[in-house]
Amino acid sequence: MLLTVAILFGCTQVSKQKPPNQFTGLWSLLAMEQMDPETGEWHQFKNGMQGYILYDDKDNMAIHLTTVGYEATDLRFPNFTDSISIEALKHLTGSYVYFAKYSVDVEKGIVEHARISHSNPGQWNDIVPRRYTIRGDTLTLMPLDEEIPERLIWIMSASGKR
Repeated sequence: MLLTVAILFGCTQVSKQKPPNQFTGLWSLLAMEQMDPETGEWHQFKNGMQGYILYDDKDNMAIHLTTVGYEATDLRFPNFTDSISIEALKHLTGSYVYFAKYSVDVEKGIVEHARISHSNPGQWNDIVPRRYTIRGDTLTLMPLDEEIPERLIWIMSASGKR
């Protein structure tokens, strides 16, 4: 009898499950915008950006942003060499990449990227918090710093299923 009661009691326990991670997947940049402080209107950043952000289910993330059309160049140059043209070096500055561990504070609506590498050596190991909203297949990220009126709007990539 005691065993039966224990089994029945155990079956009625509600297990606390971790909510599904809404970030997991491959997101494609829809828009990178800055707010005009005079008008309060949002405008495209640097004539448009493109890229991807990838979140996995093990708290790893990666981002690659480039200027629009970055890949459509006739420039060809070897990697890991110091003998490329100034034109090629200038072109490379249109690419921004980093890898990080991430954590999400659902209650505060903040995702934090703890960078482990970066295309800019001065930004290795930085921790950058972002406000976020996820509505359907759209993720919006904004700096916490109100002095930087910027937002990145991402859509879930067709190949990045959640």
